[in-house]
Amino acid sequence: MRKLIFSFLTLLILAGIQWPLSVQAQTQPVSPETAFEARVIEVLEQRQSNDLRSNYAVQQRLKLTGLSGDMKNREFEFNGMTEVEVFGAREYKKGDRVLVQHSIDPDGQDVYYVVDFVRRPYLYLLAIIFVLIVIITSKMKGFRALISLIISFAIIMQAIVPLILLGWPPLPVGIAGSIVIFIFMVYLTEGFNKKSHLSIAAIAISLTVVGLLSIIITYAARFNGTEQEETMFLLGITQQALNFKGLLLTGILIGTLGVLDDIIIGQVQAVIQIKKANPFLNARKIFSMAMEIGNSHMGSMVNTLFLAYAGASLPLILLFSIKQPPFMNFSQVINNEMIAVEIVRTLLGSIGIALAMPIATYLAAKYYNEPAPAKNQRPNPSPPDGNMLPADFSGA
Repeated sequence: MRKLIFSFLTLLILAGIQWPLSVQAQTQPVSPETAFEARVIEVLEQRQSNDLRSNYAVQQRLKLTGLSGDMKNREFEFNGMTEVEVFGAREYKKGDRVLVQHSIDPDGQDVYYVVDFVRRPYLYLLAIIFVLIVIITSKMKGFRALISLIISFAIIMQAIVPLILLGWPPLPVGIAGSIVIFIFMVYLTEGFNKKSHLSIAAIAISLTVVGLLSIIITYAARFNGTEQEETMFLLGITQQALNFKGLLLTGILIGTLGVLDDIIIGQVQAVIQIKKANPFLNARKIFSMAMEIGNSHMGSMVNTLFLAYAGASLPLILLFSIKQPPFMNFSQVINNEMIAVEIVRTLLGSIGIALAMPIATYLAAKYYNEPAPAKNQRPNPSPPDGNMLPADFSGA
């Protein structure tokens, strides 16, 4: 009950404190363009290209009806028939729900452009399935994990992002925000106890080391953080001068936080269970046994991290097989900043995992190194036949 009350109060505090920041950060000039949802009621004309390099380019003239805003129930046309083939253009069909951008040209005429499909219903459905599975499989702990996920998202969107848009240095904001996210995450899912305290101490040490390494490699490799295409949009819509190098570092830290969470809590829990199983083990032996568990976990986590970044950067990986300038050989490929940044993300995340495991294990082994029970409280010796299993498990 106390955890539920803590969760509820946390959400109220976040909403109360961060609301002014979000309001202040959103005071940007509003574009004269407006967006609304519409439904395709007829495909008036369609033309497609068979050129393989254009990836099946489609041009359409559509008749639509508005579904929201001032355009609700109003019919209009979108003319996408031009002499220029658009790479990856969508093909719309009757009944499709789409997002439309409306603007006014220099002659005062209304111009409509179909931006994309409306995908929200499918995302909502997937989110509901995710919530149900988490709650069914993990019950109350899963529910608390979902609350911590909401809080993490709120901290990023209502604190970290607005402060960066206001001109604050991204790296200190990112480090502080990451630690706050982890504090809420751990205390909500694991409770206010020794295990949570040790996990937070381990993540603070690990994040600090990864942060310092990321600063060194970013400045040594001369990354400027502007190679990603998203930066071009930020340059045009923000009033403040953004530190893109700091923004890059912040993204690396937040991405590393997720994998450190798993390995650190897992190692602390392993130490606790080993100590419970045999209270007579000293700290050195507990550390050694827990590290054996962590070594297997670390291998899978490093592979998971690599595959996650590889999957997100698959188009970039394809450049390895292209023998065209400026990607003539391996050294030229990895020298490109877009690819080098992804390599740095993967390596720094892996370094964070490799450091977090012994740090968390050491702290937990030292902290849980309590005196063994009295001699007359030692567990019963194993049966003469060497069977270490209780009768219920051995079938006796």
